[in-house]
Amino acid sequence: MAYETILYTLDEGILTITLNRPDVLNACNRQMTDEIQDALKKAERDPNVRCIVLTGAGRAFSSGEDLKARQAAGTVGFESTLKERYNPIVLKMRNIEKPVIGAINGVAAGAGLSLALACDIRIASDKASFIEVFVRIGLVPDAGSSYFLPRLVGLAKAYEMCFTGDAVNAEEAYRIGLVNRVVPAEELETATREFALKLAKGPTRAIGLMKRTINRGLNLDLEQLLEYEVHSQQTAGQTEDHKEGLAAFLEKRTPDYQGR
Repeated sequence: MAYETILYTLDEGILTITLNRPDVLNACNRQMTDEIQDALKKAERDPNVRCIVLTGAGRAFSSGEDLKARQAAGTVGFESTLKERYNPIVLKMRNIEKPVIGAINGVAAGAGLSLALACDIRIASDKASFIEVFVRIGLVPDAGSSYFLPRLVGLAKAYEMCFTGDAVNAEEAYRIGLVNRVVPAEELETATREFALKLAKGPTRAIGLMKRTINRGLNLDLEQLLEYEVHSQQTAGQTEDHKEGLAAFLEKRTPDYQGR
């Protein structure tokens, strides 16, 4: 697929997917969500992709669903929009066994916030803002917001954000645990790349298994999770990266992980 609404850039194991409709604050139309789905499937299959960065072009991360495009398309059910367009993206972001970093360069609102929440780690520009905008048009948070938000910020703060639709700035987002770190806007690209490169040079299979196990643990009791950790550790122990990591430790050198 030739991409027109996103940019797909792979360098040193880091795949950067840039939402690229800056004239509409990277609002998501059908073409964009189709292209994001395709890009994530491609990234999952490509062993050269060791870390994924999701960001936006211009002054926004994403303002959410393109409501003008939706109106122009006529009657389109919310069920098909979510099941065919957004939910597959969120599930792929969570299930892909490679780290996904959100570089939140500006406003993340509505479904755009949901995409940010679905990332494993979020690095925000000091100009970023986060808005559960659905209440402003009489809708409910979707595309995973109802799942991720209370787990990140707690129940009371999630209720507040959803019920009011008030914007949360970058500083507040960091304070409540919505983002991992905040950097000056002009340093966002550099800071994100440094962090992504650290992950891309890591033991990709082990990181993928960590992600899978932590995600699974959100819905298991302790005894079940302990058992699942056994399975994950057995799998990690058979990887080439574990062998390299152990050898590097014993030889007192920096490991050279290959993601296998």
